[in-house]
Amino acid sequence: MIENTQLDVSGERFSVVYFITGNAAQAKHRAEHICIEQTIEFPAELIGDDDIRRHIFGRLESLSQVNETQWQAVISYAYEITGMNLPQTMNVIFGNISLQPGVQVNQLLLPDSFTQHFKGPRFGMQGLRELCNEPESPLFCSALKPMGLSSAQLAQQAYEFAKGGIHFIKDDHGISDQVFAPFRERVPLCVAAVERANKETGLSCKYVPTINTPANQIFADARWAKEQGVGGLMLLPGISGFDTMRCIADDDEIALPILGHPSLLGGMVSSAQSGYSHSVLFGQFMRLAGADVSIYPNFGGRFAFSREACLNIVQGTSCDMGTIKPIFPSPGGGMNLTRVPEMIEAYGRDIMFLIGGALHKGDKGVIENCQELRQLVNQQVSLLA
Repeated sequence: MIENTQLDVSGERFSVVYFITGNAAQAKHRAEHICIEQTIEFPAELIGDDDIRRHIFGRLESLSQVNETQWQAVISYAYEITGMNLPQTMNVIFGNISLQPGVQVNQLLLPDSFTQHFKGPRFGMQGLRELCNEPESPLFCSALKPMGLSSAQLAQQAYEFAKGGIHFIKDDHGISDQVFAPFRERVPLCVAAVERANKETGLSCKYVPTINTPANQIFADARWAKEQGVGGLMLLPGISGFDTMRCIADDDEIALPILGHPSLLGGMVSSAQSGYSHSVLFGQFMRLAGADVSIYPNFGGRFAFSREACLNIVQGTSCDMGTIKPIFPSPGGGMNLTRVPEMIEAYGRDIMFLIGGALHKGDKGVIENCQELRQLVNQQVSLLA
């Protein structure tokens, strides 16, 4: 028996909403198990009536039925067990329990007193609007592709996107440091191409390279890209890690907008009973880790996300998280101009359109297609009440 432990803790707690699959008895048993598994991972009966039991144990605050097979459990945790850092916070939220079926992290309830320990997005939605001088309208993003083009060809494409008024021109997520377009060759060429277009248009479009390099060089590559004059960085937190993205976002010497890409994250939301809700993974975690933009597959595209899932992401990008700023949702993946009215109807003004291959189709050329996209979006926005 472990007893008489006294701890200097604040008594403040944050909560996680879990969806648990099963009947009432199973849900209660699983919720109580989460309280122990996510904290002490030790036989609860061996803990005396002391501060470990009072403060360190997870606490089941409520248990209610969602539908015939799922229950909502709200479990609170002491601030101190997170160490006030992102990796341990993610570990507390879903570490060992992620290995068991029938449990989904549905929502994070994070008070101001907890979120103040995280910087979150440097710019957020409002900051990006100010950078792009777009106080109300949607923003635009596109990707340089296909893989296999030379650095010069990608730079020419970047010029055309910027000439057409695309705010953020990013590398496709698969373009990294390959022999046909080496990172340190490609980046300066694309920066120069976008700057040339900006001088001609008076706009402030930004080139955003993909920073998806080995862990021992990712920070050096991010800082080097900043020195070349890039306008943002795209990180793949499912591969490089959410805390790696946070470190780059927090770095005052870099101080660039961060686009978070969903590569490798799909399996974490593919089940309705396990993993994460779309809102937590693509919304709340992206914000905690410093992304200013969360890229995800739009409904009706070439991926399987539903309209409901996409609107759930929007909720996560904009819900109250205390000191953590709201960020831009950026739906993409097989989008084209014919989808614009439907997307404006679903998302409103606070969206960053991500359209890639469709801007290369037709007889008009990339520049004209970009201009047509902007015009179409502005027309649809003007119809909003």
